[in-house]
Amino acid sequence: MERREQVILTNICMIYDGSKVLVEEKVGKGADGIIFPGGHVEEHEPIVDSVIREMKEETGLTIENPLLCGVKEWINEDGSRYVVFLFKTDRFSGELVSSSEGKVFWMEKSEVLKSNWIWHMDYLLRIMADGEFTELYLDSADDWKPVLK
Repeated sequence: MERREQVILTNICMIYDGSKVLVEEKVGKGADGIIFPGGHVEEHEPIVDSVIREMKEETGLTIENPLLCGVKEWINEDGSRYVVFLFKTDRFSGELVSSSEGKVFWMEKSEVLKSNWIWHMDYLLRIMADGEFTELYLDSADDWKPVLK
């Protein structure tokens, strides 16, 4: 039995400062709304290094000690698995700078779900901020509705 599968590895990070979280406003590419910044893991790149690099590229901030707090995943139509490693940290330095990925800005955590959020941000907050569970699996056979595992 084959135990290998094609996998796309990505990350996002909730950078927080007290009651505020850093969000990114994505525009275009089929996604208009608020999400945490993140990106792809490069070939042979350690996952933690990838989130540190992505935060620098998308926010201008250098993060330290990112804590892996969960995983979001689904199976694409071509059968490949898409995995998003969910991190959080309150250790950062540098000047906040937006990128071509979207505008980044601080928002009260309590206001995030009152905004135009995308990509299951409601469940991501339950994982990353509240620690309610550690995995969010989207079943494409179920019209992409979240299934908590």
